[in-house]
Amino acid sequence: MATSYLTPGVYVEEVPAQSKPIEGVSTSVAAFVGLAPGGPTNTPMRISNFTQFSRIFGDPSAPERGAFMDGAYLAHAVYGFFQNGGSLCWVVRVGAGDGEAPAPVAALPAAADLSVESYRAVARPEITAPVTVEIDEEPAAKGDDDKPAETTYRIVVTAGDDREEHTGLSLKKGRTNLATKVNASSKIIIVEDTGASLPETQRVPALGTYQLAAPAPTSSDLDASEFEGDVARRQGIGGLVAIDEISIVCVPDAVNLIGENGDDTLLRDVQGKIIAHCESTGDRMVILDTPDGLLPQEVLEWRQDTAGYDSKFAALYWPWIEVIDPLTKRPLAVPPSGHVAGAWARTDAQRGVHKAPANEVVMGANSLAFQITSAEQGALNKAGINCIRSFTGRGIRIWGARTLSSDPEWRYINVRRLFNYVSQSVMEGTQWSVFEPNDERLWMKLQVSVSNFLNRTWRSGALFGTSESQAFFVKCDAETNPPDSIEAGQVVCEIGISPVKPAEFVIFRLSQFADGGGDDGGDE
Repeated sequence: MATSYLTPGVYVEEVPAQSKPIEGVSTSVAAFVGLAPGGPTNTPMRISNFTQFSRIFGDPSAPERGAFMDGAYLAHAVYGFFQNGGSLCWVVRVGAGDGEAPAPVAALPAAADLSVESYRAVARPEITAPVTVEIDEEPAAKGDDDKPAETTYRIVVTAGDDREEHTGLSLKKGRTNLATKVNASSKIIIVEDTGASLPETQRVPALGTYQLAAPAPTSSDLDASEFEGDVARRQGIGGLVAIDEISIVCVPDAVNLIGENGDDTLLRDVQGKIIAHCESTGDRMVILDTPDGLLPQEVLEWRQDTAGYDSKFAALYWPWIEVIDPLTKRPLAVPPSGHVAGAWARTDAQRGVHKAPANEVVMGANSLAFQITSAEQGALNKAGINCIRSFTGRGIRIWGARTLSSDPEWRYINVRRLFNYVSQSVMEGTQWSVFEPNDERLWMKLQVSVSNFLNRTWRSGALFGTSESQAFFVKCDAETNPPDSIEAGQVVCEIGISPVKPAEFVIFRLSQFADGGGDDGGDE
């Protein structure tokens, strides 16, 4: 700005605006905490696509498997998030432990039933290169008239540049037994006879090539504290506290904490800690998964009697969805939280955070673990269980939009998330006001800035009302800022908004009327 005008001419002066514009914050950044075969442990990593996720958290001993891991759901959740419209997330790997990594393994399924494990190949401790096992059937030998030739198998094992070939393997006991003969000569793998109790006809191995990979930790290997982490050390869920842009939290591998006897105490402990995390930060919601295999009445009892969650910062979805497992190319049931988080992000981008994230297609889901009816959903919906349903000609859709709160004011997900959006946007957009002179000019600037932001929010359809006065109010004046408040260094701005609620029940009232009883508008 010129300080003096000595030479004739035109001068331009830049003056600050009376009000500072407030920009809306993002509401679609998710955080995932779970199990992965590789990558840094307890370190939040910012991920913008699934390729980057696979590169960071993939299995170094089996790069072609990416970050997918037998028995773990983190990779499926992150894949579903991006597949359904998510664009940015943070990932925290837990469960790696401080000891040695488990040896890579591969289940060798039975040809008669691929879900049954006939044998298991385990890499020897000294092997560090990626290991593959190829099973093939050898040409049948010529038998006599009374006894047909015995079927034998050939196994080729590779580990980097090393290659082994084992031939003449049979399923019978003795020196030629598949496990016995391979274990006696192989320097790369050990074959475990896990299907020894099966009849020989039912344990014939399925031919094919199998890649060994590190197994997912079992429930006995995991502890709730690994997921909970530590705020001071920025580990586990606690490590998410310092990341302000997160608005959605998913912990799909918490279901791995369920014990072999069905004890879900650790699962509920972890889910309770996640809910507490979201309530303490006040700017994010958690998407919870139920245990697998529950029937409608069982999931209702689990929700009401066992878990008993009551929080406006949590949402629960059921049933699990079926996707195609990239490793086996077969259907696999996975928790839906990652796919639902992607649908939330897609709805935010296409419609806005005020739109309930329901009646949205779950992309990547081929089927459901349970097909629920409208009658069965009634009781579940009332309990805050958001169902995922399949509709003929319309695909698999999210068919619920409720939180787990018992407070009717916070019944709907979009209402809670809209308040998160408004509060975070106002907080970030008014940082300039800190340490400004606390007088009428500051109050007016704050009131104008917030009012302009809420006006844009109302015009986007996020607030209910035909006028600004019906949709919101902003008050920042001498009444909200008495002398005592000013002496305490506080400036108080009161804001009220009227959020739109979803049309959860669309009702058409039909009636009959006698022929000619209606007004056709004709001349008399």
